Amino acid sequence: MKGIILAGGTGTRLYPLTIATSKQLLPVYDKPMIYYPLSILMLAGIRDILIISGERELPLFEELFGDGSQLGLRISYAIQEEAKGVADAFLIGEKFIGSDRVALILGDNLFYGRGISEVLKKAGEQSGAVIFDYYVNNPQEYGIVNYDESGRPVSLEEKPDEPKSNYAIPGLYFYDADVVDVARKIPVSPRGELEITSVNEQYLKEGKLNVLSLGRGVAWFDVGNCSALKDASDYVAALQKRQGLYVSCIEEIAYRQGFINGDQLRKLAEPLERTDYGRYLTWISKRKD
Repeated sequence: MKGIILAGGTGTRLYPLTIATSKQLLPVYDKPMIYYPLSILMLAGIRDILIISGERELPLFEELFGDGSQLGLRISYAIQEEAKGVADAFLIGEKFIGSDRVALILGDNLFYGRGISEVLKKAGEQSGAVIFDYYVNNPQEYGIVNYDESGRPVSLEEKPDEPKSNYAIPGLYFYDADVVDVARKIPVSPRGELEITSVNEQYLKEGKLNVLSLGRGVAWFDVGNCSALKDASDYVAALQKRQGLYVSCIEEIAYRQGFINGDQLRKLAEPLERTDYGRYLTWISKRKD
């Protein structure tokens, strides 16, 4: 399986913070925002990753990650020249995807919680398409999934004025390789974009859409404005200070997933030895659990 992080957009709702940088490079407490979606792909066991962003921002991600080999990953990059919608990622990444299944995660979506690894593993084992639902009290602000009385998904709606359910669809999706053809055939929306909802509706129409619930034990943040950025940062800070264990630490995840060994982890910690982050990596490399 392969993974795509869509880290595009101008981040206008975060101005002036994003006037001179990418939204996905803003700090969420002690890490760049993009660490969080990357960590989710890594927890799903994905090592081949494509980062899609604008021409101005892409070199910044390349400077941050390089080819990913230091994490046991294979990271490549592609430019999205203009905002054409989330589903445009599949057309940009057509050669990258090839005949493999692919997971797509939005670069400003953060997930963390008990059991997330098991849910990701289950998603990776499904055929067709997999989306997730997450109960929210403001469904008007999201794409949502509606169910019949038996719990079967029957329709999808994008930011409905009168929602039929409270189950939002977060920015994390798993697909078979057919998604490229599906994305190519969907019509452009009235706002001039290839909508991910249209892709999911096609899979639903064909009876190939699976929906998994993230449940109450998982936190999800859609970091689209300054308030959400602060909420996410406060959440990460509270957890790390209380437990002493880091959230979405990509070096630790690479180590625990077996992508790198202890010596490689310690090497990553060396340039950071004067920071709490570096000392944490060194500590993790010495733990037996």
